[in-house]
Amino acid sequence: MAPIDTLRADFAYQPANDSGAALAVSIYADRDNVREQMRDDALEAGMVLRECAPIPALLEGEPGPLGEVVLFDCPQVSPRTTAALVRLDERVARSGAHLVVSTSVAALDEVFACCERSAPQILVDPTQAERVVAIGRVLAQVPNLRLRELSGDDRLALLRLTEQVGEIALRLERLGGEGLSASGGAFRFESPAQAYRGPNHGVGDDRHIRAPRPALPDPRLVRKIIAQRQARARFFDAELFGDPAWDILLDLTAARAEHVRVSVTSLCIASGVPPTTALRWIGQMTQAGLLERVEDDADRRRAFIGLTDGAADAMARYFAELGKAGAPVL
Repeated sequence: MAPIDTLRADFAYQPANDSGAALAVSIYADRDNVREQMRDDALEAGMVLRECAPIPALLEGEPGPLGEVVLFDCPQVSPRTTAALVRLDERVARSGAHLVVSTSVAALDEVFACCERSAPQILVDPTQAERVVAIGRVLAQVPNLRLRELSGDDRLALLRLTEQVGEIALRLERLGGEGLSASGGAFRFESPAQAYRGPNHGVGDDRHIRAPRPALPDPRLVRKIIAQRQARARFFDAELFGDPAWDILLDLTAARAEHVRVSVTSLCIASGVPPTTALRWIGQMTQAGLLERVEDDADRRRAFIGLTDGAADAMARYFAELGKAGAPVL
């Protein structure tokens, strides 16, 4: 069996309900060969075709119902494609469908800005195998489906990503104190219900409050640390030191201290991993409450990524603790 066929087989499923109903898929792509390939992959995964059409179909006439899965290919942006994606983002968010968008590095920032509500999987210059894996991730999220396991390498990669983000959230929780909570299966930073009170809470004038939070570190220090981490790749295989989550946190910490906004493309570069992989990390870290999307009020075609207040506070405490100990930071 060919590798791509093996990957397709890993994601084949049978409906768990008695009706035998399968998920419906809507596919939109201007490139004929890509549209046909996505159609074949979706059908091989056991889905039924709701619509398979060029992108302008999203802007023409009265829209019909979307499939539970929507595949959208947008390697280049234009007023037409961005208008279609904005409309699709709204429809997907309302319907609860799962959206997978394929794009390019050049178009990534504008595509990301269009996807404000639907929380899509975004693939950057994907191979056919990566598209099949994205379909498999969608199927894995759908309840009542008997889904075969992912291939071994992909399963290990997903476990590593999820476990490492969870570990980072736990460490920052310990640093950040009461500003963190666990909810919905993912750690999220939240404002505490009330400020921390001292041991005499409820006694006397009740003015004992927690110590001031430390300031963010000097961005020049953080940039130096980032440069030192990147320098290792000149002497060793970069994969030996791969730590995308920490590189993302460092870059956003420096940017916050510099009062600079960070685009999703820039953050993908800072992560040190391929863009599609970086986007998965960014998505996981957003769900974990470490990162947040920041809209550009002056230009709706742009959006940025930043630290949540809780993550920024935890990073500040982390650097302050290291400063007290005089320990080097890498």
